[in-house]
Amino acid sequence: MFKLALIQMVVRAGRKLENLKHAEEWVRRAAADGAEVVLLPEALTLGWTDPSAETEADEVPDGESCARLRRLARETGVHLCSGLVERAGSKIFNAAVFIDPAGEILLHHRKINELEIGRHVYALGDRLQVARTKLGTIGLMICADGFARGQVVSRALGYMGAEVILSPCAWAVPADHDNAENPYGKLWIDNYGPVAKDFSLWIAGASNVGWIESGPWKGRKCIGCSLVVGPTGEPVVRGPYGVEAESILTVEIQPQKRAAQGDGWARVWRAELEGRQPR
Repeated sequence: MFKLALIQMVVRAGRKLENLKHAEEWVRRAAADGAEVVLLPEALTLGWTDPSAETEADEVPDGESCARLRRLARETGVHLCSGLVERAGSKIFNAAVFIDPAGEILLHHRKINELEIGRHVYALGDRLQVARTKLGTIGLMICADGFARGQVVSRALGYMGAEVILSPCAWAVPADHDNAENPYGKLWIDNYGPVAKDFSLWIAGASNVGWIESGPWKGRKCIGCSLVVGPTGEPVVRGPYGVEAESILTVEIQPQKRAAQGDGWARVWRAELEGRQPR
């Protein structure tokens, strides 16, 4: 069992150093409260689809952004997962890393199911992986990867043995969205829930908050509502809604070991052989 902290924080478009400094403050608070794993939002450094990616994206593992996150993990003694905007040669990726307390990168993921309106900024990833750690087997995806058709990304991670899937996110709604009339979050529960239940795993998505200041969704608002779904397929933690709803959400995670999953895995396998959805 370990304590996971989701950091629901403001991400300002194009303000890399400001965002990193703000994240460091939140991570130190979470670590001081006993968090062993800390999850930060998507595109933490520059904001999703911000044009500054062209000039400000940096490399993994030794670019400024990733180096600061690695140092932060070492200084706080936590496993740290964060989205960032990565440059690799002539390409820019919507990426995420999972870093151990020694500052080593255990997972490096590039978003696969990028929205069409983001593809003018980001190249697409082409692989998935899991990390076997003392805390359990960890998988990594980013935001819309979670609702790829048939939940193929998260299900693939489940087949690869993931007991916990971490997902940096940036969940946005139109400026006039009324949460009382149309509560946010059904999309994620509908996509996280079946996978979590079928594979007896945990899925955690941490979203930023704040106004989107540039790019194709300029004028929309990121509203948090960060979410953890447990092995029963039901929400365990749900974050507050709003452009100013910064917060730390914590949950005790108990990975479900593979040996305890036999019946569930057989059910998934049989269902897919028969061409139907597992229940």
